[in-house]
Amino acid sequence: MAGKEQKSKIKTVDAIIQSIFIIALIVIVVFMIIEINNLQGTARVINYSGLVRGATQREVKLEITGNGDDELITYLDKILGDLRYEDSDYDVDYNRKLDIQIDYWKNLKEEIYKVRQYGYENTDIVAMSEEYFTLADETVSAAEKYSEGIAHKIRQLEIASVVDMAILVLMIIIQSVRTIGISARNNVLEQKAYLDIHTGLSNKSKCEELLNDKRFINNPQACIMFDINNLKIANDTFGHSVGDQMINNFARLLRNAVPDKDFVGRYGGDEFVAVIYDTDKERIGEILAGLKREVDQFNTNAPSVMISYAYGWAISTDYTECTLRTLFDKADKYMYDNKQRSKMGKTV
Repeated sequence: MAGKEQKSKIKTVDAIIQSIFIIALIVIVVFMIIEINNLQGTARVINYSGLVRGATQREVKLEITGNGDDELITYLDKILGDLRYEDSDYDVDYNRKLDIQIDYWKNLKEEIYKVRQYGYENTDIVAMSEEYFTLADETVSAAEKYSEGIAHKIRQLEIASVVDMAILVLMIIIQSVRTIGISARNNVLEQKAYLDIHTGLSNKSKCEELLNDKRFINNPQACIMFDINNLKIANDTFGHSVGDQMINNFARLLRNAVPDKDFVGRYGGDEFVAVIYDTDKERIGEILAGLKREVDQFNTNAPSVMISYAYGWAISTDYTECTLRTLFDKADKYMYDNKQRSKMGKTV
């Protein structure tokens, strides 16, 4: 009882641990999805920041050559506004540098309008353009650094997920091995429960389980009952060890005579039962003749106590809608009749 409780506790603890790792894996995957979305957003920020940097330089060159483009200025205002408000939780360093860049863009725009009025020679447009490029480059670098941080987090989450899954797989393997071991032990116990330890044949419990099948027989089957003669005399005269040896010897000879695909069991005491599948009367005759040869050969070389037996059999083709129990009862009756005739000196 204590062993069962211990196994139950272990099973419960395993289930809890496995659930924890499954939940942890789900959480890791959720965080990975969030970080991947952040990384995608960061890629857009880097792209737009680089676009602003290049487009601003183009606008300055157009102004210097007298080909100002108001649409390009409006476009730059919009992009910078989108970069500022796209994600309020974005990297602090990036937002700070973006704010500096936007404030400087306002000054640069004023200088652009001065170029249109006074010519670029009378303004600081070139120097301011270089300064703005540096500020824009710093903003892009901050976005890239933030992106690298997200990528590092994703790599750590990937490692954590691999470790988590490896542990789960290991737990599943351990549970599978444990289950296989339990199943193997259960099979051994089941075999022992249905095994007659004296003869190595199936015991009465297994015979009864077979006979309790209430389904009608579809394919030709036969049931043969056997009973060892004079077992009580051997026990009383030579002792039970000799009687046990007679039982063991007959069990071995019977198993040798009956094909491996067919069932042989010790029904109890000196009685044995064989179930022959997919057979006919001719095949039953061959099996019984084979058993007789086995027994005769054994008796030729046997000690003082030889083996003698009675038998009776029934086949399903002689009946309509019969069960194995029907054949067993018929075979048992014929075996009893055979035994009675043997006692009267009319050996069959």
